[in-house]
Amino acid sequence: QVQLVESGGGLVQAGGSLRLSCAASGRTFRTSAMGWFRQAPGKERDFVAAISWSGAITYYADSVKGRFTISRDNAKNTVYLQMNSLKPEDTAVYYCAADRTSLIARPPISEYEYDYWGQGTQVTVSS
Repeated sequence: QVQLVESGGGLVQAGGSLRLSCAASGRTFRTSAMGWFRQAPGKERDFVAAISWSGAITYYADSVKGRFTISRDNAKNTVYLQMNSLKPEDTAVYYCAADRTSLIARPPISEYEYDYWGQGTQVTVSS
């Protein structure tokens, strides 16, 4: 079992930056792929970024590529999402997720392949 707690959301002006953190409990974190997703009001939950268990492989949605960076610190059981050059369309609730399958080579980008989810953190970007 893995429990995930996101933090770092808030209100920021367009062009600004935020860093989201996702603290995980449970010994399986270090062998789990992790992902970030987001859901804007009235819309479906969308993939943002994913990282393999080792941190060697990362994937990004086209809409955030070049602006967001996903990383992890397995010693701290934490995954991060650094968000730069934020835009109003980045406004959403951001969720981190963990895949319970251990040591998979490539992190999933589909939400249906993730087994554990955090409660979400709100990010609001004003224009």
